[in-house]
Amino acid sequence: MSAPEVQVPRVQAPLVRAVNVHKSFGHVEVLRGVDLDVHAGEVVCLLGPSGSGKTTFLRCINALERIDGGRIRVDGDLIGLEERGGRLHRLTDERLARQRRDIGMVFQRFNLFPHMTALQNVVEAPVRVRGVARAQAREEALALLERVGLADRVHNYPAQLSGGQQQRVAIARALAMRPKLMLFDEPTSALDPELVGEVLAVMRELAADGTTMIVVTHEVQFAREVADQVVFMDGGVVVERGTPADVIGAPRHERTRAFLSRVREGG
Repeated sequence: MSAPEVQVPRVQAPLVRAVNVHKSFGHVEVLRGVDLDVHAGEVVCLLGPSGSGKTTFLRCINALERIDGGRIRVDGDLIGLEERGGRLHRLTDERLARQRRDIGMVFQRFNLFPHMTALQNVVEAPVRVRGVARAQAREEALALLERVGLADRVHNYPAQLSGGQQQRVAIARALAMRPKLMLFDEPTSALDPELVGEVLAVMRELAADGTTMIVVTHEVQFAREVADQVVFMDGGVVVERGTPADVIGAPRHERTRAFLSRVREGG
């Protein structure tokens, strides 16, 4: 009698895998060999001082910046590049645009179209980029604006909205493309302090719903509460990574401790 077959559990590949990523601007090396794995449903917060490479790394994931070395894959696809005949080639602008459709990004500044209402801002990309019927896109946009707490502001123009409301429209606009991954580049840094909480509340809800998120932020308390993984960067490298309890609660490196001390003191 043969032995029963042993079922080996399948290990799910990371949704995002960055390996040895390098990026320079002129003679300045901004990223010096960054590695990161992010699994579906995870929230990863990138902490670090200004100039540490966090935003550049985020922009590389979305191919808004071209990397000079290493590899970045999202859902198995090599970002910004393809291998042909054993050599790497840059993707055409058209193919880059197709890759970016699956990666939502929310910037420090809201970048809304000023001549369009909140509803029109959310509707436009699904119609033009994904070919969604306008009626369907409008229905989905209304649901998304309600989700971010703006059901009563759908016909307002950006100039008629507070900074926090504009950023929530920007989040709804990114979600309208049904991305596999959401990137947030310091989404509260341009907001007055009293408006920060309303944006973080929306992000907490997205995290609770299982949205895969990589967030560049100085909001240490948000990272402590929401992140599955915290990554501290400085000088273009990952200094340490781990759970919020490890990196924020008991940092091992002096650079991490010094940064957290400055942030907690408000400077």
